[in-house]
Amino acid sequence: MADKIVLGADKRTEFGKGASRRARAEGKIPAVLYGHGSEPVHVLLPGHETMMALKHQNALINLEIGSDKEMAIAKDVQRDPVRRTIDHVDLLLVRKGEKITVDVAVHVEGEPVGGTIAVLENSTLSVAAEATHLPEFVTVSIEGLDDGDKIVAGDVDLPEGSVLVTDPATAVVVISVPRQEAEPEPEEVEGEEGEEGAEGEDGAEGGDAEAAEESSE
Repeated sequence: MADKIVLGADKRTEFGKGASRRARAEGKIPAVLYGHGSEPVHVLLPGHETMMALKHQNALINLEIGSDKEMAIAKDVQRDPVRRTIDHVDLLLVRKGEKITVDVAVHVEGEPVGGTIAVLENSTLSVAAEATHLPEFVTVSIEGLDDGDKIVAGDVDLPEGSVLVTDPATAVVVISVPRQEAEPEPEEVEGEEGEEGAEGEDGAEGGDAEAAEESSE
């Protein structure tokens, strides 16, 4: 779990692409806060602090919007495809004691038996947990596993208070032997091609001789 994250936010008064560009140029990130049946609230978040906060998956964010205080988690983060800067954030309102479903990253540790590889079939699992105690990741160990072994979602140890939502039979990590690359096709032997060429030349010479004999007759 990340340390408590507090972000000061300002309510948006201007909208549209031009207003969003100006906000980003001033180091602000446009965001929308929604949930619990309330009307969406459009805000501007501090750019650097928000970027640092969102490095923690499922981080609980304490928002201070003027005199109002809310708790939220990021449900969607839109980034610039080239610069990877944050363009917009969708924030979901949460309450203490409320259970919500989130995707949690799978971290793999250990090494399988030599000559095998571990294939991560699913990099996240869906779990339900209390909003104020959301896990950032779960860890699975592949130490000593051999070809054909696998870890399914139901095998993964979850933090206390978290409940698996993903189908327990879903494959998470599979151990296998790497496929061997196909052998290259044999190269053509230059000598064989040369012999064919020589036969062709001999045939041409024979034809010239026969034509000369017919002409003399």
